[in-house]
Amino acid sequence: MNMRLKNYTICLILCLAVTSCKKGFQELNVNPNTSEKALPQALLAPAITSIVQANMSRSQRLTNELMQVTVDMGDTDGKVFRYDIRKSEGDYLWNSWYLELSNFNDIYKGGEQLGSNSFKGISLICQTYVFSLLTDTYGDIPYFNATKAKEGVFMPEFDRQEVIYPELFKKLEMANELLKTGTNIPSASDPLYAGNAANWRKFGNTLYLRLLMRVSAKSPALAVAKIKDIVDVNSANYPIISSNAESAALRWSGTAPYVSPFATWRPADWYTPKLADFFVNNLKEWGDPRIAKWATIYNGKYEGIPSGYPVGQAPEGKSTLPVALQSEPLLGNILNYAELQFLLAEAASKGWITTGTAKGYYENGVTSGITYWGYAVPENYLQGADVKWTDNLALEDKLELIHLQKYYSLFMTDLEQWFEYRRTGHPQLPKGAGLPNGGQMPSRLNYPVYLQSTNSANYSAAIAIQGADDLYTKVWWQKP
Repeated sequence: MNMRLKNYTICLILCLAVTSCKKGFQELNVNPNTSEKALPQALLAPAITSIVQANMSRSQRLTNELMQVTVDMGDTDGKVFRYDIRKSEGDYLWNSWYLELSNFNDIYKGGEQLGSNSFKGISLICQTYVFSLLTDTYGDIPYFNATKAKEGVFMPEFDRQEVIYPELFKKLEMANELLKTGTNIPSASDPLYAGNAANWRKFGNTLYLRLLMRVSAKSPALAVAKIKDIVDVNSANYPIISSNAESAALRWSGTAPYVSPFATWRPADWYTPKLADFFVNNLKEWGDPRIAKWATIYNGKYEGIPSGYPVGQAPEGKSTLPVALQSEPLLGNILNYAELQFLLAEAASKGWITTGTAKGYYENGVTSGITYWGYAVPENYLQGADVKWTDNLALEDKLELIHLQKYYSLFMTDLEQWFEYRRTGHPQLPKGAGLPNGGQMPSRLNYPVYLQSTNSANYSAAIAIQGADDLYTKVWWQKP
């Protein structure tokens, strides 16, 4: 080595050990034309994509089985259709969701640095969405001190769900105000709305209605008044999704990075679960055209099997989900227009809102649920015996109509079918003889097993308040 170069190298090493010299070296190596941290436009698309991929994975694995869309037949342990959910099942979603919350936090900070109200508002909506998934899945969770490892908080305490929900509402109020003056963001950074800030604002307010309805039985004064405010009183200040085109969905293009997570599955693995009677039979009876997209033909017809059949009495497997769904763009749904219409139909049926009618919202929901999938509504579909709305029906019968149709609008939408069933008891699912506990639906997933050792004190404090860490401990909004 050249002696001058060698001496320079030694001096440089010594320089880096001295604080003042280290600071000077760092300053010399900062590119003034770039950011030291990832910009929000670089973080948003990967974070949203990762969330939707994780949600789709567990929608196929958990929601479809619990809610009698599919039946992964067999008598071994871990068969979800029999409510046999392993304790470790909760690890994947917990880890996936909390990881991306850190990125959404950084998007907010990046929005502050850029002076972008849009990135800040979008971050708050995404944070609210993911935190709602977490608390609705597990109950009490780390909220206020979550994702603060960079600040030295490695063992956050758990916060009560009844405390978390008002905080989520605050985030959505803030997002609505920020996006009111927000400008469009780079289209390439946004896989949901191609940068359209106005559509993000509508998504945030529609999510607000979903979450208000979630807690409406537990906090009726708060929830009902706000639902009325959004729909009846101040609708101009709370724009909501107004068409299928404005639905919040990551529509898989098939080109990297927007490739459906199911696209690489072997068809044999995709075909393993069989479709359930409940899912198939309603579509057949209604003459619903979506059945062609969602089911294969078996021996010349669409035919499901009973979910919850007794151990050792497996039926013959019949229709399955078609292989074409593996790359279906619409499986990236987050919150669509049809779901909103059914939320409004429920609110109107209960007399909480006066703008519009329950019948009108219900029929809009049914229609848009079909057209969203590219089909025309069959003639007289809305007059079918099991579809037709009648104003003089009892409230529970109206809710069954609404939630049965809503069930299909939520096809492959994260855990939402399960959340809504836990909230309402609708739609009425048949209870097979092979189900435990009299067919009682699980109310939550177990916390990740590793928390018992890595955050034991806060884990123990959480279950001492909420209840046992098992599938049947009800979360706050489910409790009487």
